Amino acid sequence: MESVQPLAVTPSKKKLARTIAKVLHLRTLTGIAPVDGLKNVKADRDLKGEGSIDKVLSWSQSFDEEDGELQERASMEALLAKLFASISSVKAEYAQLQYAQSPYDPEGVQAADQLLVRELKNLSELKQCYLKRQFDPSPEIAILEAELKELHSVIKTYGIMGKKLESQVLLKESEILFLREKLQEAIKQNRSMEKRLNQSGSLSMLDNLHISGLNSSHFITVLRQTIRSIRNFVRLIVDEMRSAGWDIDAVVEAIEKNVVYLKEDHKCYAVESFVCREMFDSFQFPNFSLPNESLPDRISLRQVFFPRFNELKSIKAKEYLAEKPRSPFAKFCRMKYLRLIHPKMESSIFGDLTHRNLLTAGEFPNTSFFSSFAEMAKKVWLLHCLACSFEPQASIFQLRKGCRYSDVYIESVNDEIFGSLESDQTGESYPQVAFTVVPGFKIGKTIIQCQVYLSQSQPKVKKKHSSMKQRDMHKQKKKGQVWSKWRGHMVKARRKYSGQ
Repeated sequence: MESVQPLAVTPSKKKLARTIAKVLHLRTLTGIAPVDGLKNVKADRDLKGEGSIDKVLSWSQSFDEEDGELQERASMEALLAKLFASISSVKAEYAQLQYAQSPYDPEGVQAADQLLVRELKNLSELKQCYLKRQFDPSPEIAILEAELKELHSVIKTYGIMGKKLESQVLLKESEILFLREKLQEAIKQNRSMEKRLNQSGSLSMLDNLHISGLNSSHFITVLRQTIRSIRNFVRLIVDEMRSAGWDIDAVVEAIEKNVVYLKEDHKCYAVESFVCREMFDSFQFPNFSLPNESLPDRISLRQVFFPRFNELKSIKAKEYLAEKPRSPFAKFCRMKYLRLIHPKMESSIFGDLTHRNLLTAGEFPNTSFFSSFAEMAKKVWLLHCLACSFEPQASIFQLRKGCRYSDVYIESVNDEIFGSLESDQTGESYPQVAFTVVPGFKIGKTIIQCQVYLSQSQPKVKKKHSSMKQRDMHKQKKKGQVWSKWRGHMVKARRKYSGQ
């Protein structure tokens, strides 16, 4: 017997099953649905009789499950993209609502409110879609639309922020203009006040002054105006040095070394000290150390200097120098300017040495800087003439660095030092002179205090004694030494400025 027929039929069925499985697999991967009416019923019936058809169906079901998971994940991503896009829209519309409220725009507020309500409704609809599992059938397109909407909302938000910043810039610019106007008004008021002070500095209140009625109050009046004129010039010269790029800290350190200033503004006192030191140098001499300047014999000093005081007090320095370029005051101005203003300083401020060359040639510069200097020199000259009009002549003095504070001879320009001393818990520090800013004067028995910059002394380590008696004796001895040293400083200072 031949068994050819069964062997021939079985391989053909297996081959057909493999072909159908491949077709189903390709359809699953490519997403092609089966076509109705083309299903082979006989083949299916034959395949059911074989065990391989179960495997084909299991593979198809696994591919369908994976495809469902991917579809669900894409739908959730699309829902989240819509959610974030709606949140960005709510943020943009809320920003638009705030922007329309200040300044108030009723149409803009209404439009932004409607858009905001619409986006909130959209968020509510998205919530219901999630709860009912109603997803978008085309998640890829939905994701792109959501991203586009979100970008549009972000651009709108940044645009509103840009408009808000522009409005703030305009507001700040208007504030700057307003403050500049106020600054200009303040500058004008300061100039008018300075002009009135300069007019009051003409010493018109001393027009009817006679030599017989001269007293210390007149000297104090002229001294105050002199100090005011000196400080105006110091302010001017510091501004000029800063404009020329000078290192003010280096200048101050060169004038007064190793001084600790309580405030940054206090460094101007060192420059003022230098100006006073140069302008009041040789103040104790009647001729003010002018070259080739001699006084007539057998005539008292007050008969020479009081007429000079009356001659110059009511006229501007610039006009007087133009009328009398060979007068003692003109010589004084030339000498003090050449000593006070260094050639390097003049060259850096003005770019040349025109002022110095004109003064050396016997002429006077026609600049505001020299006019300010001449007015300051005039006040110092008048003070010197008035000092020589007293009998005996008024003397000048200053205190050395390290002297202890005394309210009899000293007036502090930095009262803040006393606050720091009160906060010192040790109680061993005391104020001492760092440098003299404006010298003091003595007219008979009247003492006009010198203005000084004070610093805090460093407490010294005291030695321990074996008994209370030795400790008390040591304190008394130290107190006597300090007092004698103080008196020695005062005597030397008086002798120096009185020419003794």
